[in-house]
Amino acid sequence: MIPATFDYFRPHTLDEAVSLLTNHEDAKVLAGGHSLIPAMKLRLAQPKTIIDISRVADLSDVREQDGRIVIGALASHYEIESAALLRDKCPLLSEVAPQIGDVQVRNKGTIGGSLVHADPASDWPAAILALDAELTIAGANGRRTVRATDFFVEMMQTAVKSNEILCEIRVPTTAKSVAYVKSAQKASGFAIAGVATVVDKARRTASIGISGVAAKPYRAAAVELALGGNALTIETVATAAAKAAEGVDPLGDIHASAEFRAHLAQVNTRRALELALSRT
Repeated sequence: MIPATFDYFRPHTLDEAVSLLTNHEDAKVLAGGHSLIPAMKLRLAQPKTIIDISRVADLSDVREQDGRIVIGALASHYEIESAALLRDKCPLLSEVAPQIGDVQVRNKGTIGGSLVHADPASDWPAAILALDAELTIAGANGRRTVRATDFFVEMMQTAVKSNEILCEIRVPTTAKSVAYVKSAQKASGFAIAGVATVVDKARRTASIGISGVAAKPYRAAAVELALGGNALTIETVATAAAKAAEGVDPLGDIHASAEFRAHLAQVNTRRALELALSRT
């Protein structure tokens, strides 16, 4: 189908983009376009104005700053997959990236666009939650920072307001004891249950993010609490992983029932923790 008519702007600076977004009603930001353009073609989205930020400078950098790694919101999935800095200092992101879509999607799609779209079955949210990332959002009143645990609000809703733009994601450097395990819908590659984990062997703790299971991605707090301070053995991991769907309302659809999603959350949490623990 053909989208409804719209006005189109392509700013070259973030300030210009924010100004356009503030001064135009019913405007949408276009990054990689893998979510917005199909919705527009199906007339599920009919924005009056499109603000294409793909040419905004400095929003696709991956760099180290003040002890953390800063990822521009326009960094493509492939740029993250291939970044030597991330492979060395934040390998979880390097592990997640190649599991997204196909080669064409990874070359064009962006991490920021995926996070703001907040599809419950997307891969990045699980990793961002497990890393306890900080997300920088730009608006007319300047920039503000939101923690990953506060970023995802409801299904396909985030803390980014209609007149704001996600510009950076900040993640910590980690050891190699990380893993991402997912059960994917075969046609699309989206997660039916995706589990990302970062294990701190010295402190006997783990942080775990899960996507695809509930209406919004979440930290598996019950699993983290059960693991905290205990020896990380096959037995303690299995016992803790059984709590992976505790406190959430699993989704049910044509791809998996709510009960099966809850089961996959438990299985993939155990597998992700065991895989992370096997790495040094």
